[in-house]
Amino acid sequence: MVPPLKLLSSMATREMLAEIALRYERDTARAVAAEAAGGVEVARRLQGGETADVVVLAASAIDQLTAAGHLLEGSRVDLVRSGIAIAVRAGSPEPDIATEAALRKAVLEAGTLSYSTGPSGVYLEGLFERWGILGQIRARIIVPPPGVPVGSLVAQGAVGLGFQQQSELMHIAGITVIGPLPPEIQSLTMFAGAIGAACSDPAAARALLAFAASPAVADVRQRHGMAAP
Repeated sequence: MVPPLKLLSSMATREMLAEIALRYERDTARAVAAEAAGGVEVARRLQGGETADVVVLAASAIDQLTAAGHLLEGSRVDLVRSGIAIAVRAGSPEPDIATEAALRKAVLEAGTLSYSTGPSGVYLEGLFERWGILGQIRARIIVPPPGVPVGSLVAQGAVGLGFQQQSELMHIAGITVIGPLPPEIQSLTMFAGAIGAACSDPAAARALLAFAASPAVADVRQRHGMAAP
Protein backbone atom coordinates (compact mmCIF):
# COMPACT_ATOMS: atom_id res chain seq x y z
CA MET A 1 0.00 0.00 0.00
CA VAL A 2 1.28 3.47 -0.94
CA PRO A 3 1.65 5.55 2.24
CA PRO A 4 -0.19 8.87 2.47
CA LEU A 5 1.66 12.07 1.79
CA LYS A 6 2.34 13.89 5.05
CA LEU A 7 1.35 17.55 4.80
CA LEU A 8 2.44 19.80 7.66
CA SER A 9 1.26 23.40 7.78
CA SER A 10 0.67 26.42 9.97
CA MET A 11 -2.78 27.12 11.38
CA ALA A 12 -3.51 29.94 8.93
CA THR A 13 -3.88 27.52 6.01
CA ARG A 14 -5.27 24.54 7.92
CA GLU A 15 -8.90 24.67 6.81
CA MET A 16 -8.05 25.50 3.21
CA LEU A 17 -5.46 22.75 2.90
CA ALA A 18 -7.76 20.18 4.49
CA GLU A 19 -10.31 20.82 1.76
CA ILE A 20 -7.68 20.84 -0.97
CA ALA A 21 -6.28 17.54 0.35
CA LEU A 22 -9.72 15.93 0.14
CA ARG A 23 -10.10 17.06 -3.48
CA TYR A 24 -6.63 15.82 -4.32
CA GLU A 25 -7.40 12.41 -2.83
CA ARG A 26 -10.65 12.27 -4.79
CA ASP A 27 -8.95 13.14 -8.06
CA THR A 28 -5.77 11.07 -7.71
CA ALA A 29 -6.59 8.34 -5.15
CA ARG A 30 -3.39 9.33 -3.30
CA ALA A 31 -4.12 9.85 0.38
CA VAL A 32 -2.90 12.97 2.19
CA ALA A 33 -2.43 13.12 5.96
CA ALA A 34 -2.72 16.82 6.80
CA GLU A 35 -1.63 18.22 10.16
CA ALA A 36 -1.38 21.82 11.36
CA ALA A 37 0.27 23.61 14.26
CA GLY A 38 1.53 27.08 15.02
CA GLY A 39 4.06 28.20 12.43
CA VAL A 40 6.82 28.63 15.00
CA GLU A 41 6.09 25.14 16.33
CA VAL A 42 6.15 23.59 12.85
CA ALA A 43 9.56 25.14 12.18
CA ARG A 44 10.87 23.94 15.54
CA ARG A 45 9.70 20.39 14.87
CA LEU A 46 11.38 20.29 11.47
CA GLN A 47 14.57 21.74 12.92
CA GLY A 48 14.38 19.00 15.55
CA GLY A 49 14.38 16.24 12.95
CA GLU A 50 10.71 15.61 12.19
CA THR A 51 10.04 14.92 8.53
CA ALA A 52 7.16 15.75 6.20
CA ASP A 53 6.55 15.30 2.49
CA VAL A 54 5.08 18.78 2.02
CA VAL A 55 5.38 21.80 4.31
CA VAL A 56 3.26 24.96 3.99
CA LEU A 57 4.27 28.03 5.99
CA ALA A 58 4.86 31.74 5.51
CA ALA A 59 7.23 32.11 2.57
CA SER A 60 9.95 33.61 4.77
CA ALA A 61 9.89 30.52 7.01
CA ILE A 62 9.97 28.23 3.96
CA ASP A 63 13.08 30.03 2.71
CA GLN A 64 14.80 29.75 6.09
CA LEU A 65 14.03 26.03 6.40
CA THR A 66 15.24 25.47 2.83
CA ALA A 67 18.51 27.28 3.52
CA ALA A 68 18.97 25.09 6.61
CA GLY A 69 18.54 21.93 4.54
CA HIS A 70 15.16 20.81 5.89
CA LEU A 71 13.33 21.43 2.59
CA LEU A 72 14.38 20.72 -0.99
CA GLU A 73 16.13 23.58 -2.74
CA GLY A 74 14.07 24.92 -5.64
CA SER A 75 10.82 23.25 -4.55
CA ARG A 76 9.04 26.35 -3.19
CA VAL A 77 5.60 27.03 -4.68
CA ASP A 78 3.74 30.20 -3.70
CA LEU A 79 0.15 29.26 -2.86
CA VAL A 80 -1.86 32.14 -1.37
CA ARG A 81 -1.74 35.62 0.11
CA SER A 82 -3.51 36.30 3.38
CA GLY A 83 -4.40 39.54 5.15
CA ILE A 84 -4.93 40.39 8.81
CA ALA A 85 -8.44 40.81 10.18
CA ILE A 86 -9.90 41.99 13.49
CA ALA A 87 -12.53 40.33 15.67
CA VAL A 88 -14.59 40.97 18.78
CA ARG A 89 -16.76 38.63 20.81
CA ALA A 90 -20.15 38.04 19.17
CA GLY A 91 -22.66 40.59 20.45
CA SER A 92 -19.99 43.01 21.67
CA PRO A 93 -19.83 46.61 20.44
CA GLU A 94 -17.88 46.90 17.20
CA PRO A 95 -15.32 49.72 17.20
CA ASP A 96 -14.63 51.82 14.15
CA ILE A 97 -11.60 50.40 12.30
CA ALA A 98 -12.17 51.99 8.91
CA THR A 99 -9.03 54.14 8.96
CA GLU A 100 -5.59 54.01 10.52
CA ALA A 101 -6.53 56.75 12.98
CA ALA A 102 -9.76 54.97 13.94
CA LEU A 103 -7.97 51.68 14.49
CA ARG A 104 -5.28 53.33 16.62
CA LYS A 105 -8.04 54.78 18.79
CA ALA A 106 -9.76 51.37 19.05
CA VAL A 107 -6.50 49.73 20.11
CA LEU A 108 -5.88 52.36 22.78
CA GLU A 109 -9.41 51.93 24.12
CA ALA A 110 -9.41 48.10 24.15
CA GLY A 111 -9.26 46.58 27.61
CA THR A 112 -7.27 43.64 26.25
CA LEU A 113 -6.01 42.68 22.82
CA SER A 114 -4.28 39.69 21.29
CA TYR A 115 -2.25 38.64 18.29
CA SER A 116 -0.23 35.55 17.47
CA THR A 117 3.51 34.95 17.42
CA GLY A 118 3.35 34.43 13.64
CA PRO A 119 3.88 36.92 10.80
CA SER A 120 0.76 38.91 11.64
CA GLY A 121 1.86 39.35 15.25
CA VAL A 122 5.35 40.45 14.25
CA TYR A 123 3.87 43.03 11.89
CA LEU A 124 1.36 44.34 14.44
CA GLU A 125 3.97 44.77 17.14
CA GLY A 126 6.00 46.84 14.70
CA LEU A 127 2.91 48.85 13.77
CA PHE A 128 2.07 49.63 17.40
CA GLU A 129 5.68 50.62 18.00
CA ARG A 130 5.57 52.94 14.98
CA TRP A 131 2.40 54.48 16.39
CA GLY A 132 4.28 55.11 19.63
CA ILE A 133 1.81 53.17 21.79
CA LEU A 134 3.45 49.76 22.28
CA GLY A 135 4.77 50.60 25.73
CA GLN A 136 1.40 51.99 26.73
CA ILE A 137 -0.56 48.87 25.74
CA ARG A 138 2.04 46.18 26.42
CA ALA A 139 0.46 45.06 29.71
CA ARG A 140 -2.90 44.56 27.97
CA ILE A 141 -1.56 42.33 25.19
CA ILE A 142 -2.36 38.63 25.61
CA VAL A 143 -0.23 36.34 23.45
CA PRO A 144 -1.89 32.94 22.96
CA PRO A 145 0.09 29.73 23.41
CA PRO A 146 1.36 28.20 20.14
CA GLY A 147 -1.48 26.57 18.21
CA VAL A 148 -4.23 28.34 20.18
CA PRO A 149 -6.24 30.60 17.86
CA VAL A 150 -6.60 34.22 18.90
CA GLY A 151 -10.28 33.91 18.00
CA SER A 152 -10.87 31.29 20.68
CA LEU A 153 -9.65 33.75 23.34
CA VAL A 154 -11.96 36.39 21.90
CA ALA A 155 -14.90 33.95 21.95
CA GLN A 156 -14.21 33.12 25.60
CA GLY A 157 -14.23 36.79 26.53
CA ALA A 158 -10.59 36.69 27.61
CA VAL A 159 -9.66 39.20 24.91
CA GLY A 160 -11.56 42.27 23.79
CA LEU A 161 -9.93 42.86 20.41
CA GLY A 162 -8.27 40.05 18.44
CA PHE A 163 -5.98 40.27 15.41
CA GLN A 164 -5.07 37.30 13.22
CA GLN A 165 -5.04 36.07 9.65
CA GLN A 166 -8.58 36.34 8.30
CA SER A 167 -8.51 32.65 7.35
CA GLU A 168 -8.01 31.72 11.00
CA LEU A 169 -10.66 34.02 12.45
CA MET A 170 -13.46 33.31 9.99
CA HIS A 171 -14.05 29.70 11.10
CA ILE A 172 -14.35 30.34 14.85
CA ALA A 173 -17.78 30.39 16.48
CA GLY A 174 -18.68 33.03 19.03
CA ILE A 175 -16.86 35.95 17.42
CA THR A 176 -17.63 38.67 14.89
CA VAL A 177 -14.97 39.49 12.32
CA ILE A 178 -15.46 43.25 12.03
CA GLY A 179 -13.15 43.64 9.05
CA PRO A 180 -9.62 43.64 7.73
CA LEU A 181 -6.96 46.15 8.67
CA PRO A 182 -7.46 49.43 6.80
CA PRO A 183 -5.92 49.20 3.31
CA GLU A 184 -3.22 51.76 4.05
CA ILE A 185 -1.74 49.57 6.81
CA GLN A 186 -2.76 46.08 5.71
CA SER A 187 0.00 43.47 5.59
CA LEU A 188 -0.32 40.50 3.25
CA THR A 189 1.55 37.32 4.12
CA MET A 190 2.57 34.99 1.31
CA PHE A 191 2.13 31.33 2.23
CA ALA A 192 4.19 28.86 0.25
CA GLY A 193 4.76 25.15 0.13
CA ALA A 194 7.92 23.11 -0.34
CA ILE A 195 8.99 19.49 -0.38
CA GLY A 196 10.61 17.94 2.67
CA ALA A 197 14.29 17.08 2.27
CA ALA A 198 13.60 13.48 3.33
CA CYS A 199 10.48 13.05 1.15
CA SER A 200 10.40 9.54 -0.34
CA ASP A 201 8.18 10.52 -3.27
CA PRO A 202 9.13 14.02 -4.47
CA ALA A 203 7.14 13.65 -7.69
CA ALA A 204 3.92 13.05 -5.76
CA ALA A 205 4.70 15.91 -3.38
CA ARG A 206 5.36 18.21 -6.32
CA ALA A 207 2.05 17.17 -7.89
CA LEU A 208 0.19 17.99 -4.67
CA LEU A 209 1.79 21.45 -4.53
CA ALA A 210 0.94 22.09 -8.18
CA PHE A 211 -2.67 21.11 -7.50
CA ALA A 212 -2.85 23.40 -4.45
CA ALA A 213 -1.65 26.33 -6.57
CA SER A 214 -3.86 25.57 -9.57
CA PRO A 215 -7.03 27.33 -10.79
CA ALA A 216 -8.91 24.11 -9.98
CA VAL A 217 -9.02 25.09 -6.31
CA ALA A 218 -9.40 28.86 -6.71
CA ASP A 219 -12.87 28.62 -5.16
CA VAL A 220 -11.39 26.92 -2.08
CA ARG A 221 -8.82 29.68 -1.62
CA GLN A 222 -11.51 32.36 -1.89
CA ARG A 223 -13.90 30.60 0.46
CA HIS A 224 -11.22 30.48 3.15
CA GLY A 225 -10.36 34.16 2.89
CA MET A 226 -7.23 33.74 0.78
CA ALA A 227 -6.13 35.37 -2.46
CA ALA A 228 -4.03 34.04 -5.32
CA PRO A 229 -0.29 34.73 -4.96
